[in-house]
Amino acid sequence: MIQLPPAPLPEVIITAARLPPAAGEAAFSVVRLDDETLGSALRLDEAVASVPAVSLFRRTSSLSANPTTQGISLRAIAPSGAGRTLVTLDGVPLNDPFGGWVIWSRVAPESLDSLDIVRGAGAGPYGAGALTGVIVLRERDGAGGVLDTSVSSHDGERLAGSATMDLGPIRLVASGLYDSSDGYIPVRGDQAGAADTPLDLDARSAALRADVPLGEAALSLRASSWEEDRGSGLAGARANASGSSLSATLARQPAAGHPGWRLQAWQTRSNLTNGSVAVTVDRSATTAANDQFHTPATGRGMNAALRRTGVAVAGGRLEWELGLDARSAEGETNERSRNLGAGFTRSRSAGGETTVAGAYGEGAWRGRDWLLAGGLRLDHWASENGRRLERDLTTGLPTLDETDPDRSGTVTSARFAARRDLGRDYAVRAAAYSSFRPATLNELYRPFRVGNDLTEANADLVPERLTGIEAGLSRAGEDGGWTVTLFRNVIEDAVVNVTIGAGPATFPRAGFVPAGGVLRQRQNAGTVTATGLELTAERQLSTGLRLRSALSVTDARLDGGGQAPQLTGLRPAQAPIWSATAGLDWLASPRLIVGGTVHFESRRFDDDLNSRTLAPATTLDLRVDWTVAPGTSLWLAAENLFDADIEVSQTATGVTGFGPPRSLGLGLRLTR
Repeated sequence: MIQLPPAPLPEVIITAARLPPAAGEAAFSVVRLDDETLGSALRLDEAVASVPAVSLFRRTSSLSANPTTQGISLRAIAPSGAGRTLVTLDGVPLNDPFGGWVIWSRVAPESLDSLDIVRGAGAGPYGAGALTGVIVLRERDGAGGVLDTSVSSHDGERLAGSATMDLGPIRLVASGLYDSSDGYIPVRGDQAGAADTPLDLDARSAALRADVPLGEAALSLRASSWEEDRGSGLAGARANASGSSLSATLARQPAAGHPGWRLQAWQTRSNLTNGSVAVTVDRSATTAANDQFHTPATGRGMNAALRRTGVAVAGGRLEWELGLDARSAEGETNERSRNLGAGFTRSRSAGGETTVAGAYGEGAWRGRDWLLAGGLRLDHWASENGRRLERDLTTGLPTLDETDPDRSGTVTSARFAARRDLGRDYAVRAAAYSSFRPATLNELYRPFRVGNDLTEANADLVPERLTGIEAGLSRAGEDGGWTVTLFRNVIEDAVVNVTIGAGPATFPRAGFVPAGGVLRQRQNAGTVTATGLELTAERQLSTGLRLRSALSVTDARLDGGGQAPQLTGLRPAQAPIWSATAGLDWLASPRLIVGGTVHFESRRFDDDLNSRTLAPATTLDLRVDWTVAPGTSLWLAAENLFDADIEVSQTATGVTGFGPPRSLGLGLRLTR
C-alpha cells in the first residue's frame, strides 16, 4: 500500500553505513513505499509504478521492455527511454552509465526495506540526473530473511530472496533474483505476421553486502552482478544487458554532541548487445539492420557529506548538511550496420566521456508548527573525447570519421520548502526548486534503430534544466489520510526526438530509411511546460477493509521555438494527461488477505508529432494471500484480469504493439 508521509516521515532504522533520511524531506512531495507494498510486487519498477505520478516508458514494465526503454520519469512531464529520474540504492546510482536507463532486475523487491519517491525536488543533495525527482532505495538491514518462489502464465518462473547472517560483529546481507518467461507476442490479430515473436525473458542477479562496525562508525562493502537476456518481439532481434557494481561506504550516525558523516565510492560496469531488424510490409520476414554487439561502459563516483542535527536556533532545532559528489562515465558502442541483403557492409564505433561534479549545502529548521528546508548546489559538467568512426567492412576504409568538440559548463540549482502543521492532523506546504540532467553517452553519440524507424545522436546536446513550484495540503490520521498537490514545472533545453523526414529516402549521416520508417534526431528542442494535480488518499472503511486511491493529472506542452516550431502546442511523446488507481484491501480473516487494484491511464502519443495515438487503458489486478503457518504464505495473483488491450507502440504504417495480456501467478513466500 502507498504510505502517505506525515511530518516527520516514519523513522527508518539503520544498521548499515548510511545516513538517515534528512529531516527536510518531509517538506517536499514524498511518497514512501513500505516492505508490505514491495513484498507484493514481482518487479521493482511495477511496485514504483503503483504511484500514478510515475511514468514507465511505453507503458511496459521490465517483464517485456527492451533494456534501452527501461527509463523512468516522475509526473509524466516528458518520459524518455533514458529516464529523467535518478534512482539510487543506499546512495549509489542505479542508472546505467551509458544510457541512463535502469535495469530493474538488478534489485529484487524482497531485498529492500523501503523506498522513497521524491517528486519535483530532486536536485538538492542528489545532484545530476534527478531532473523530475529521485527514487531512493534502502536495502534490508534487520535480521531474518524472505524467499519468494512462483510460477505464472507464459511459462513464467521466478525465485527471489534476501537473507542476513551475523559472523561475530559482521553482518552479511545476501540477495538474489531469477526471473524467466516465454513471453507474449506484442503485435496481435490481422496485423501480426510470421516475423512477430514473443518478448521472452531470462534475468538473474545477485548481491552481497558486509556491514562492519568500526567504533562509532560503520563500513559497508557491497558487490553485485546481473544479466538479462530477452527477445525484442521480432525474429532476429534480441537484447542482452549485463554488468557488475562495487561500492564502499563509511559512515557515522549524527548524535547529540557530534556530527554524522558519510564517505562513499562506487564503480559500475555494464555492457549491452542489441540487435535490430527491418521488417517487410506484410510482416512476413525480417532482415538484420543493426548489430550492436559490444557496448562497454564504466561509471565511477564518490560522495562525501557532513551532517549536524539538533542545533538549537530561534526556538527550534536546526539540521544542516554540507557535501560534494562527482561522477564520470565512459563508454562506446560497437556495431555492424547497412545490410543491403547480403550481410552487413558497415561498422560503427561511437562513444566518449562525461563528467559532473558538484558541491551543496542543505538545511532544515523545525519549530513548534513549522518545518523550513532548503539548499543550494553548484555543478560543473563536461562531455569530452566524443568520436564516431564508420568503416566499409569490405575495404576497411573510413566512410565517416568525426571527432566531436568538447563541451562543458556550470549549473546552479536550489530548492526551498516550508511546511506548517495546522492542527487536527492537517498540514500545508509549498516548495520551489530547480534541477538538471546532462545528456547520456547514448543520447550524445549513439544512433539507433527500432523496426524501420531511425534516430540519430547529437553530440551538441546541453543539459536539460527544470524549474518548478508546488503547493500541497494534507491530512494524516489514524483512520487514513489524503494529500493534494498542485505543481507547475518547466523543462528548458528538453531533449526530444525530432522528426526529420520519412522513408523511403537517403539522409546525410543516417543513410537509407526504408518505406514505412522515419528519421528522427535527438535535439534540445525548446521548452516543456507542465501543470499538474496529484491526489492520494487512504481510508479505513471498517475493521479489515481499507480503501486506497490516487490520481495524477499532468498537462504537458511543448514549445519548439525556432528550432522545432512544428512541435509547439503538442504534448511530449509517451506523456499521458490522466492516470489513476483505486484499490481495496480486505483482511477477510487473520490468515486471509484479498486485494484488488484498478489502473487507468488516458491516451498517449507514440511520436513527437502526436500522429500516432495510443488509446486509453484500464486494467484490473487481483491478489489473494493466505497464511498457511507462521512465516509461510501462499499467494495467487491475476494481472490484467479482463485481458484488456494495452496499446504501447505504433509504427508509421499503423501497426500497433500491445502490452501484457492476462497473466495468472501462484507463489509461495517464506519469511523469518
